[in-house]
Formats: sequence, structure tokens, C-alpha cells
Amino acid sequence: MAERFERHRQPWTADEIQKLHTLAKKGMALKAIAKALTRSEESVKERAKADGLSIAKLR
Repeated sequence: MAERFERHRQPWTADEIQKLHTLAKKGMALKAIAKALTRSEESVKERAKADGLSIAKLR
């Protein structure tokens, strides 16, 4: 069963966006970033794309 995220469709906070940028620049994998931010991989992927970030594929 897939993990459930209680924060469905919640707006991104400035802290979360900053953390996303930091983790993406460190080269963390999508799955790890999603877990660190307690957001779905899809949500993280969409936000990164909107911000022009590239995220490492699953390892």
C-alpha cells in the first residue's frame, strides 16, 4: 500500500520551497526529498519543475 499524505493539496510554504531547493542542489533523489518534506513525489516533481530545478532520479 502506498504511503498516505495528509497534506493533500496544501500550499507550499517558503520554508518548504527553500528546503526543496537545498535538497535538490545536494543531489538528493526524488523519493528522499518527498519523504523529507512529507509530500508526494508527484507534488515535489511538479514544484521542482515550476521552479526550474532538476532532481536526481530514484536510486
